Amino acid sequence: MARLDELRLLTRISRLYYVQGLSQATIASQLDLSQARVSRLLQRAEREGIVRITISTPRGVYADLEEELQEIYGLKQAIVVDCTDDDEDQIVRDIGAAAAYYVETTLKQNEVIGISSWSAALLAMVDAMQPLPKGLNAQVVQILGGVGNPAAEVHAARLTQRLASLVAGSATFLPAPGIVGSCEAREILMGDPYVCESVALFGRVTLALVGIGALEPSKLLLSSGNTFSIEELAMLQRAGAVGDICLHFFDSDGKPVITPLDERVISMPLEQLKRVKRSVGVAGGQRKQLAIRGALLGGFINVLITDQFTAQALIRRTSLR
Repeated sequence: MARLDELRLLTRISRLYYVQGLSQATIASQLDLSQARVSRLLQRAEREGIVRITISTPRGVYADLEEELQEIYGLKQAIVVDCTDDDEDQIVRDIGAAAAYYVETTLKQNEVIGISSWSAALLAMVDAMQPLPKGLNAQVVQILGGVGNPAAEVHAARLTQRLASLVAGSATFLPAPGIVGSCEAREILMGDPYVCESVALFGRVTLALVGIGALEPSKLLLSSGNTFSIEELAMLQRAGAVGDICLHFFDSDGKPVITPLDERVISMPLEQLKRVKRSVGVAGGQRKQLAIRGALLGGFINVLITDQFTAQALIRRTSLR
């Protein structure tokens, strides 16, 4: 076939496919070609520059940042949300809404969803979610003790029960504080049949939804009473802790900070969290940037939902040292 004749055929097939919207099978029939050849010629048209595919990124979408985060930190997925830099409460609402859409569009049959208590971002997520169709057969389990100050405990219960209702599933509560007074108290509670029932589900979690805490507790966590004392937090800081997931702390390189305080925490351990198929961290804001980076380096999460300013800071890794 002469070069010009070949280019003419490539152009004709490309226009039929990309401009007129005909299927490859229809084009093959119309031009008396095999469908396999049509497919090869379309690929050839791209190589020849006859077809140039461009993607116009809408304002407020940060596909480049998402791809960079995925590449740098080995994430399954990064979702970067358009937010206002100086309003932490609005950032929480915005990333919560993005997390809601993520769950709505990715939840599969028979998922066991683990959710951490005392996260404002996850509370914003359930507030933004739409009910999903029945028949998913989902289970929701608390992976951080949800008992605390009665004035705040309603948030933890609402988070778990509301999510279970939205996914038309069942809820399993972890009826214990996130932090207890002693390791002896923890041992007693871990023997409680209802606590045992919840903890037994940890190993079956397929989707973990977790907040990422800075060393300084959030307002919601403070109100729950599930916090360490000022002296204990100072000890954690001296040990290099920069943040926590489910009240298990880690340093800026993502290494767990092991102290006697761990023996008083009732929640999913970090090593177990790393084995969850989808472990989703929902967090943002300047206050949490160092903690989020530590969580990423530790591999505790493999999906991150955050704001664009935090995403930029995480990519400029040296600025967080």
